[in-house]
Amino acid sequence: MKRVLVQYRVKKEKAEENKAYIKKVFMQLQEDSPEGIRYASFVQPDGVSFVHIASVETPDGKNPLSELPAFKAFQKEIKDRCEVPPTAVELIEVGTYRLF
Repeated sequence: MKRVLVQYRVKKEKAEENKAYIKKVFMQLQEDSPEGIRYASFVQPDGVSFVHIASVETPDGKNPLSELPAFKAFQKEIKDRCEVPPTAVELIEVGTYRLF
């Protein structure tokens, strides 16, 4: 099991576009219902800072998100939308309560 936190900040004029891409990812997740992934996305109160948390729970460690066309579209031009590029950090669990 691998848990990852990704943070970035988009340009103000790209915030709604970024949210639209994220919503399409969640729509595809609902439609396809892939096994082995738990995923959440948040925007901070400033409206331009985003946080994504993923828990990859596949036997081979492969992230099902990376196979989704909607996720590929989201990632395609992410750097052009960003003021601060994405940084990913693997999380090591100390404890959780009903999160995953």
